[in-house]
Amino acid sequence: MPKEETIVVRDLHFAFDSSKIDAQDKDKLDTIATRLKGEAATTELNIAGHTDSVGSDAYNQKLSERRAHAVTNYLVDAGVPASSIKSVEGYGESQPVADNKTKEGRAENRRVEIKITRQ
Repeated sequence: MPKEETIVVRDLHFAFDSSKIDAQDKDKLDTIATRLKGEAATTELNIAGHTDSVGSDAYNQKLSERRAHAVTNYLVDAGVPASSIKSVEGYGESQPVADNKTKEGRAENRRVEIKITRQ
């Protein structure tokens, strides 16, 4: 039975109302892409976008999807096979990791998580 290992990358954050990947996160994604290119056959990626609670639910849903797709497109452009990406989803403001009442908390919630599962 193959050993399954799951890694979640959580520290990809976005500016308010933005799906633009900043330079620091591009470096992180480049590192991830380099590692994944060599093990694509045994790796599955699930990419999830999130927002803070500012704005309407519907708007935040679309924004979270744009964030997830921005990261997905960046990884594919960097050489990660699209076939290893199993899901790209947006969760809007439904899964906060911090308190939306503070500026710092809202910044933490504007994120994309990459769940990497190795078989």
